[in-house]
Amino acid sequence: MRFKNRLFWIAAAISLVLDRLTKAWIVQNFKLTETWPLWPNVFHFTYVTNPGAAFSLFSQGGGWLRWLSLAVSLILILLAVFGPNLNRWEQAGYGLILGGALGNGIDRFIAGEVVDFLDFRLIHFPVFNVADICINLGIACLLIATFKQAPTASKG
Repeated sequence: MRFKNRLFWIAAAISLVLDRLTKAWIVQNFKLTETWPLWPNVFHFTYVTNPGAAFSLFSQGGGWLRWLSLAVSLILILLAVFGPNLNRWEQAGYGLILGGALGNGIDRFIAGEVVDFLDFRLIHFPVFNVADICINLGIACLLIATFKQAPTASKG
């Protein structure tokens, strides 16, 4: 029997493992708010936490975000198991989103906040993490999947 939507599961597993490993490394090796300039004033590792969503939205009373992460994760798992065979871009996209949602969701359930550490200071971008990257890469894959679908032939 062939395993359905294999790339989905691979993308989800890799993104979740990378997220958990990088956050564990930061928590074990940095003090909260400590920064390590890799390229001074351009890119730093800076250990911060975020109780809200992306860009610290909903940082006050954002406890519902843990349930949103869980719901998104369950819906994506159900889609991969019971839904259609997805194309490669869809599998990669949904898998990356699942890995990111699980990574940040685990943080929210365990600590009530997400560990962030990737700090692009050159453009004053909010500090983020690997899960956030995976979610955005997943969205990009889904956009590619949308535009790569073969146009339907119209008979006029």
